Amino acid sequence: MDMKSTDPVSDQQPTAREAPFGHAPVDWRVFLATAITFLWLILIGWYVSRSIGWANIASAPMEIVGTFLEGAFAPLAFLWLVVGYFLQKKELMQNTDAIKMQYVEIQKSADQAVIQSEAIRAQEVHSRRQSFLQIAESVKQQLGAIAAFLFLSSQGATSSGVVTEERIGELWGSLNNTDPEGFSRSMLQLRFQQGTNYAYKLLYGTPIRTRHCENFIFNFERLLKAAEDSDADFMIRDALMGSAHGRLYLWMIDYRENPPPGFTYGVYDFDPDTIE
Repeated sequence: MDMKSTDPVSDQQPTAREAPFGHAPVDWRVFLATAITFLWLILIGWYVSRSIGWANIASAPMEIVGTFLEGAFAPLAFLWLVVGYFLQKKELMQNTDAIKMQYVEIQKSADQAVIQSEAIRAQEVHSRRQSFLQIAESVKQQLGAIAAFLFLSSQGATSSGVVTEERIGELWGSLNNTDPEGFSRSMLQLRFQQGTNYAYKLLYGTPIRTRHCENFIFNFERLLKAAEDSDADFMIRDALMGSAHGRLYLWMIDYRENPPPGFTYGVYDFDPDTIE
């Protein structure tokens, strides 16, 4: 029994409209011009054989033959000139369409590049903020420890301290666990409870307290600089300034630049622990 091929590719027959070897199909104007040219050549041959004679053409002077050929083939030259014009026009239109498509693709690529750049920028900002938040927790702990030393210099080792030992122990416990700003809040409370003069003594009453304040200011300003670099909207910076550490920082700056009457920054000619 004969086996017939069931391959769908082998059953396909090439159509007349398909161009060989993947070339573009020939324009219909070329077919028309070729047909007209063929008919015109037949007409010229018929005219020569009936009216002039091939022998007379062969023996005629060259200028006469040239004039005859010029007149005979001028219509064909004009025909192919017109056909070439339309073919060139079509090719130019195709090139224009291709350029437009390339422009659209370039625009899409540019838009995609902008989107990718924005995504990369957003990711960079997010990463920078995450890094800052991790660093900020450590710096807050450091500032809390400095505020603790400053607090204990007036409340933990003198008989004039107004804070009990139990309260100091609670503050130390919160500093080591979840609240690095406990001592800063306690310093602010003492300021409002005991008045301006005692508040100045808490910060700049001794050289040791002054060094604690300068250390606190230095580290807090570095934290502010890092916050500004990681957040262009300054939202993190504003949050830091509104915290207990931030308010204590502003108090330190204010008293350093504008001491209360009777005090001079860096001069310790008074009792640093009296409330009066």
